[in-house]
Amino acid sequence: MIRVGTSGWLYPPWRGRFYPTGLPHRRELEYLAGLVNSVELNGSFYSLQRPASYQAWHAQTPDDFVFAVKGGRFITHMKRLREVETPLANFFASGPLALGAKLGPVLWQLPASLPYDPDLLAAFFALLPRDTATAARLAARHDERLAGRSWTTTDADRPLRHALEVRHPGFVDPSFLDLLRAHRIGLVIADTAGKFPYLEDVTADFAYVRLHGDEELYASDYSAAALDRWAGRVRELAAAAGDVYVYFDNDIHAYAPHNAIALAGRLGLKPAAPAEAAR
Repeated sequence: MIRVGTSGWLYPPWRGRFYPTGLPHRRELEYLAGLVNSVELNGSFYSLQRPASYQAWHAQTPDDFVFAVKGGRFITHMKRLREVETPLANFFASGPLALGAKLGPVLWQLPASLPYDPDLLAAFFALLPRDTATAARLAARHDERLAGRSWTTTDADRPLRHALEVRHPGFVDPSFLDLLRAHRIGLVIADTAGKFPYLEDVTADFAYVRLHGDEELYASDYSAAALDRWAGRVRELAAAAGDVYVYFDNDIHAYAPHNAIALAGRLGLKPAAPAEAAR
């Protein structure tokens, strides 16, 4: 299974450059979901979302669509992975389980200022639920901030995957990859125009790729040649890992959706629904 999409979809520069002029903002996800088969939810990184939002996103996308969900920066950037049992419960209670079968991997992005600390990582990994039933039990332990706005059930018990994106140079260490493999955490292969370390290994039963821009972070377009290279690499990852998730984050000039559609075409992926579905 190969999933290709974008990191987020609510970007004003996309309006007129990607979204048709006059398309209601509330239908932008529906439009994008007619052209790609996955999206990375990144609003969940900035704040706790509401179950009603996750339900709406589920309803606006085809049955075979998949969402990756970005874990909260309160956990990764503010708490820096320490004393995060309750924040994790709050995150899972905020609504990801409402996605049901459309819930894909959870992405955890560490700040560039957080160095490699194997003990800290191992303790964090031990807290992460590996199936939706465990996630529901964790969500039920949320605090009062989620009172009256929580989702603590799952419609079925499904495996739950986690991926880690790192940015400190100290992670360029073979023991880090061994630690990921021991805990079945997917390494994020992140193309960041050379700003952050580039690591490319398969550490779980899936691969996760984030394409932030190869020449300018968040801004540069991927050329046809670059997309050809990434198509080849994704095929290699699929052969090695099985499932692959690829998300374009070069959103500033609306290159991300066009690049995602072009890469999906090179990989022979069909849209999750007809492109006209959201017109």
